[in-house]
Amino acid sequence: MKGLLISAPSSNQGKTVISVGLLGLLRSELGLDAVVGAKAGPDYIDTAYLGTATAVGLNLDPWAMRPETIMQLLRNRPEPRVLIEGTMGLFDGSIDAGRGSSADLAKLLNVPVVLIVNVGGMSQSAAAVVHGFASLDPDVTVAGVIFNRVGSERHESMLRDAMAILDVPVLGAVPRSADLDLGSRHLGLVQAGDQMSVQQAQSQWAEALRPHVDLAAIVETMAPLAGVENRGLTSASAAGSAGPMFDLTQGRRLAVADDAAFRFCYGHWKSANAITFSPLANQPVPHDAEFVFLPGGYPELHLETLARADVFWRSLRAAADAGVPIYGECGGYMVLGRGIQAETGEWTEAAGLLPLKTSFKERRRHLGYRRIETIGDTILAGGGRKFRGHEFHYCSIVEQDAPNLFSATDARGEHANMHGHSVGSVVGSFMHLIDDDA
Repeated sequence: MKGLLISAPSSNQGKTVISVGLLGLLRSELGLDAVVGAKAGPDYIDTAYLGTATAVGLNLDPWAMRPETIMQLLRNRPEPRVLIEGTMGLFDGSIDAGRGSSADLAKLLNVPVVLIVNVGGMSQSAAAVVHGFASLDPDVTVAGVIFNRVGSERHESMLRDAMAILDVPVLGAVPRSADLDLGSRHLGLVQAGDQMSVQQAQSQWAEALRPHVDLAAIVETMAPLAGVENRGLTSASAAGSAGPMFDLTQGRRLAVADDAAFRFCYGHWKSANAITFSPLANQPVPHDAEFVFLPGGYPELHLETLARADVFWRSLRAAADAGVPIYGECGGYMVLGRGIQAETGEWTEAAGLLPLKTSFKERRRHLGYRRIETIGDTILAGGGRKFRGHEFHYCSIVEQDAPNLFSATDARGEHANMHGHSVGSVVGSFMHLIDDDA
């Protein structure tokens, strides 16, 4: 497998739009099954854009995933190439010795980096930025740069002249354009599924990039990934490859909630025998489900619709009464509680399967990597099982009265509170579990 990593000096440089646009161009030039998109780090939303562009998107997280997990995910893909979008700036990672950066992932896979630089407000100084990133770590290869938000032909000429003294080729110069912007929401970019026409937007981004990037040179930049050799799986079998974290769903009929309210689902929760259903469409939990997963998402934006989903609520409670394991993360955890309070102060009744109430009126940001350990035996694992994961939400718990599910520390090893609840076969927390903590 060959690949490259798209990174930048910081966030808000245009990585996502350019990555998705490049994926569209690569697919049109090389074939629909020629390249898969991946996202460095725990981000769900960018991965949704990358996944829509290539039928599936991967998360490759150098902090929360073991190296063998990352290798497994890539080996299980049938595509001969991967384009990875980095997170934040190239060298930005968790506070524990910088681990978890895009640079760490690039070194692990020995993959070259193409740097996206927003040159709004600068000209020749862009060369100094590129030089600094290219020279900071000799084990990271910056194989090219794409300048973004270029103001004019004159501006582009100045940038290219300044780069002439560096051994880093200019692979593109993308002009400022309202067509190459994305909306945002409190958890990041607007979800791919919320765009009026995602395919149309992706085609627009690709065509906007086409005259301004050297696609042939970008393909030539791709290099073999260290330790990754495709197994030649079919697309169908690869899409259902085993989860890298734990085996609790193996051999079980897994049902996953999947709609605009429940979108934040890592690939390890999906398998060949997974079936999806939509609470927003008032679809019931599948009657033959042997494990039910409610992912995170934006249930707070759909409270009125969820409140009317009587078929869904009855089937969820019936599954719990029958002892079917039910697990909710973040938004799914909130839905398993007794009620959710909107920013306006209004309450919406929830499933009532876990003893908590959550509120967006009392908003507080909770963000960061977590080391997580189960406190007692649950449907997830026995007591003392250790995981790595991520927490990112603005909701607060305003009422709870049951033993917690996890203890957690942050990336520095500092205490990060007790989390989650377990009642019978129903468990949930604000933690997004990513991999075992070996």
